[in-house]
Amino acid sequence: MGGDRQGRVKLDQISRIFAFPNPVNEIAARTVAAGVVVMATSILVTGWTWLLVPLAYGFVARVLTGPTLSPLGQLATRVIVPRLALAERPVDGPPKRFAQAIGATLTAVASIAQFGFGATTLAMVLVGMIAVAATLEAAFGYCIGCKLFGALVRFGVLPDGVCAACADLSLRQRLS
Repeated sequence: MGGDRQGRVKLDQISRIFAFPNPVNEIAARTVAAGVVVMATSILVTGWTWLLVPLAYGFVARVLTGPTLSPLGQLATRVIVPRLALAERPVDGPPKRFAQAIGATLTAVASIAQFGFGATTLAMVLVGMIAVAATLEAAFGYCIGCKLFGALVRFGVLPDGVCAACADLSLRQRLS
């Protein structure tokens, strides 16, 4: 009996690690995006393609665990955002996770292109796309991945239940 309980406790701990927050603090999300802009721009300006590795890791970590295993997520949520004199701005978590998944995909493909095939131009184009998307998020709060997620819900590609506010824009306006 005791072993079964310990197993459930460990499973619960693992489930908490691999959970994505919902809602997400938009201020923290925009702060993370600013960090992504810095990293992506550094790659583009310096040609330091080795930075693809921590950039890709960060996206994958945020998809799997939110900020829990992401150094940039931890810096944003534990250090930078608490020091800002801004009120928390909750937004839906599922679209943010989807946006992180797009970033993870782009950085993974860029890494494979660069390190697997020496396709630096392709890698740089993909990093440029990440830089543009992250700049829009950081500077203007415009999340391309979130907009795409909402469209996929509205067109029935993703089920409504995955994000009620994404499927019903009037609900989102009432919640704001």
